[in-house]
Amino acid sequence: MKMRILLLALLALAGCAPMVQTAPVQLKPLADGASVRAVRFESNAEVRLDTGYTRTLAQSSVWKPAGRLAQGTVYRPAGTVFTIEGRQVHEAYLVIQDKRLVGFYLPGEQSYSPLTTAVPITTGEIQ
Repeated sequence: MKMRILLLALLALAGCAPMVQTAPVQLKPLADGASVRAVRFESNAEVRLDTGYTRTLAQSSVWKPAGRLAQGTVYRPAGTVFTIEGRQVHEAYLVIQDKRLVGFYLPGEQSYSPLTTAVPITTGEIQ
């Protein structure tokens, strides 16, 4: 009987989604006179999160610069909320470096969540 309960408990734990991995960071404002502009996705970009979930960065979606981290420039979505998911759902901004999505800034937690594999993205600047 005890073995059956232990087995059921282990199966229940295995079915839980993994947590989004994060590290605390401090978002730095963009430097005065910085020439960072909003970007618009030219095509849909599928992002597979390390938690196993998938998110789509929609074609024509607009992202405005929100600051900088050591990992790259942070962009927040314009007119909507973007989330990533693991054991919990987190509001997320994109962290882009060298035309690659390298991770996410989680404004509610003031933390950074890296992607194991960076995702090449195609964007155009908005005037």
